[in-house]
Amino acid sequence: MIGILLLWLSIFNAQSDSLRLSELHVAAEQNWPTVIHRPKVLFLDEPTTGVDAVSRREFWDMLDKLRAQGLTILVSTPYMDEASRCDRIALMLDGGILLTDTPAGIRSGFKGELYAVKSAQIYLLLTTLRKHPDLVDVYPFGESVHVTVGNVGVDIESFLKEHGITAQVERIDPTVEDVFLSLAGRITNQEVGNEA
Repeated sequence: MIGILLLWLSIFNAQSDSLRLSELHVAAEQNWPTVIHRPKVLFLDEPTTGVDAVSRREFWDMLDKLRAQGLTILVSTPYMDEASRCDRIALMLDGGILLTDTPAGIRSGFKGELYAVKSAQIYLLLTTLRKHPDLVDVYPFGESVHVTVGNVGVDIESFLKEHGITAQVERIDPTVEDVFLSLAGRITNQEVGNEA
C-alpha cells in the first residue's frame, strides 16, 4: 500500500496537471487508472504505521511539498512527531476529541514544569518518582522518565538521592506527546476514581 501511495505522490509532484501512466515504466501500472487527477483533499489513515523511520520522514517531506502546492491533507497517525508537522491537530482518546489546536498552541497549554530524568536504574527511578506526592505526572519516555511538577521548588534530584538513586534531571519543553500523555492520564485517573 505504501509503495502505491508513494508512486501516486511522485506522480502528483509532476509538473503537469495530470500524467498518463503509459509514460511510466512501473510494474504496478496495470492496477492504476489511465489518468491520475489532482484532488483538492487527500485523506490518509495511518499511512506510515509499520514503516521505518527514514521512510516515514521522507514520506512526510513529500506531504509537506504537496501542502505547499495547496493540497489539503487530512491524516490520522499514532505518531505524535508526525502530528506535530501538521497545521492543526485534534488529539483523540477512545474516539473522543481531547483538544484541537495548532502544535504550538497545544504545547503552550501544558500545565506545570516538565523534566526529563535519566538513570541507569530506569524501573526503580519510575516507581520511586511515582511515590512523590508533589509530582503531577510520571511516565516513561524513551530512555528517560518525564516528570511534571505542579509546585515550583520541588527538588527531584534530592528526593531521588534520599532513595539511593543517582539521576540526571533536566528541565525541558513539552512536546505534543507530553500534552497528550498528560491529558490521557488525567482522564484515565478520573475514570478510575469514578469507578471506585
